[in-house]
Amino acid sequence: MKRPYLVNFAAIASDEQISIKASVTDSYTPLIEKQQRKKSAPTSPIQSIGLISSDEFRIKIEGMNEKQERVYSREFDSDRFGLFDLKIPAKVAQEEITRLQIYETSYRPGLEILMGTFLPYKIQVPKKIVICDFDKTLVDTKYSTAYEVYQSLRKPLSYFPTVKKSVDLLFEQINCGFQPFILSASPHFYENAIRDWLYQNKIYAGNIFLKDYRNIFSFREGILTTKDVKRQSFYKLNQMVGILLMTGVPEELVLIGDSFESDEFIYLVLASILKGKQDPWQVWNLVKKEESFNLTTKQNFHFLTKFYQLGELVKKSPVKDLKIHIRCLDSNIENMRQRAMPFDFIEKQKSAVSYYIA
Repeated sequence: MKRPYLVNFAAIASDEQISIKASVTDSYTPLIEKQQRKKSAPTSPIQSIGLISSDEFRIKIEGMNEKQERVYSREFDSDRFGLFDLKIPAKVAQEEITRLQIYETSYRPGLEILMGTFLPYKIQVPKKIVICDFDKTLVDTKYSTAYEVYQSLRKPLSYFPTVKKSVDLLFEQINCGFQPFILSASPHFYENAIRDWLYQNKIYAGNIFLKDYRNIFSFREGILTTKDVKRQSFYKLNQMVGILLMTGVPEELVLIGDSFESDEFIYLVLASILKGKQDPWQVWNLVKKEESFNLTTKQNFHFLTKFYQLGELVKKSPVKDLKIHIRCLDSNIENMRQRAMPFDFIEKQKSAVSYYIA
C-alpha cells in the first residue's frame, strides 16, 4: 500500500534542545521490493531512485519522558520536497524527552500514520565531534564518465575499493570518544547504499548528510543550483556549519577529507572561524568570490545568516582543539603540502592539517 514513510530522520540532543532533520516521501519503486526478497544482498543506489520525487507533508512529533508519558506534542509542515529542519526543547516542565514518536497527519485526512519511534542522539560532554567525507575518503568511488556514473548507480558501494587507511583513521577517532557524522556530496537517494556500506564495515554512524538533488532542480525554492552538481564548496561548508549548529560547537573537532576536490580549503575556512577567531562577515566576503563557490544572491544571504549564528556560538564556547586530515596519493601529496592558500588568515590554519597517503 502506498503510504508516507521517513527516508531520513536525525534527532540530535544538545544544549537543551533537540535538532531534527527529516525527509518524508510516499514514493514506491518495485526495485525496493525486489531487494527485500534478497535480504543478504547489499543495496545499490538505483534501488532508491524513486526518492527523487517530492511532495509536501505534515508530521506530528510527540515527545515521551522516561515513564513513556507524553510531555510534548506539536505538528510541523515540510517544504515542497518533504524536508523538515526544526528544533524542539529537550525538556518540558523539567521532564526530559527521551523518545520521539513521529506521525504523518495530512496524507489521509483524519488518520495519523505512525512512521516510527526514535531515541534522540545525545551529544556527550565534553563534546568531541568527527566529520568525515565519504567519496574518495572512505570509498574510492569514480564518477568522471557517464559509464562510471551508471556503474555507481547499479552497483553496491562494496564494488568500489575501500580506503582502509581512512577507515582506520575514523575508527581511531571513534575509539577516542569522538561522535561521527558522515558528509557526502552523493545524491540523497544514495543513503541506503551508504548506510549498508557503513554497517558492513562496522561503522555505526547514524547521522549521514547527503546532497538533495530535488533542491538543485527546483528553480523557485531550491537553495542549490545546477552549478552545485559539480562544485561542492558551498554545499559542504553549508552542511558542516549546519551540523555544528545542531550539535553545538565542540571542544574537540576532527575533519577528515580528500585532496581531489576542495575539502582542504573548505575545512580551513571553517577553522578560521572556529580557531582563528576571524569575523564571519569578513571571511565570507572574501571566500565567496572564489571560483569554487560562485554563489547566487540567495545562497549568499542564506549562508551568511548561518555563519553569524556559528560565530556567536564560538564566542560563547570556542573550539579548544581542531585537527584536519587530508587523504592524498603519492603523486600529489607534495603539491598539497606546498600549496598556498589564497588568504593569509586561512594559510595560518594549515598547521592543523596532516596529510596521509592512501
